[in-house]
Amino acid sequence: MPSIFTVDPHSGVPIYLQLIEQVKRSVALGVLTPGEQLPTVKQLALELTINANTVGRVYRELERDGVIETSPGRGSFVRDNGGVGRATRAASDVAAAALDTAVREAKSIGIGADDAIALFRKALARWYPGSHDMENK
Repeated sequence: MPSIFTVDPHSGVPIYLQLIEQVKRSVALGVLTPGEQLPTVKQLALELTINANTVGRVYRELERDGVIETSPGRGSFVRDNGGVGRATRAASDVAAAALDTAVREAKSIGIGADDAIALFRKALARWYPGSHDMENK
């Protein structure tokens, strides 16, 4: 199975966090379905040319978060009980991480909180047109 995951070692985001977000996003969007087997630690490490310990860490954290389950000798699978709730939560986690990154970037270039809120409202109005008058609140 070709890997659906990629890593960018120059992004500034730790590789294990990139992979966790990609798995969560894939589960939330239905790209990975409940019960579907993930590549083995060794397979994914070889495909992405990263350390197997990094993939092991990713799988442990995803298991702790309830996104996957690992069966010794069988592999790691997307959890199938309560998958909808976990997928929704996983999508929220991915969105929250993206927003954190955007806020950190805005702060690092000197944008104040009020201006950041105004920019956020403009973005909401652009992506959710007609839902609310986000720019003027």
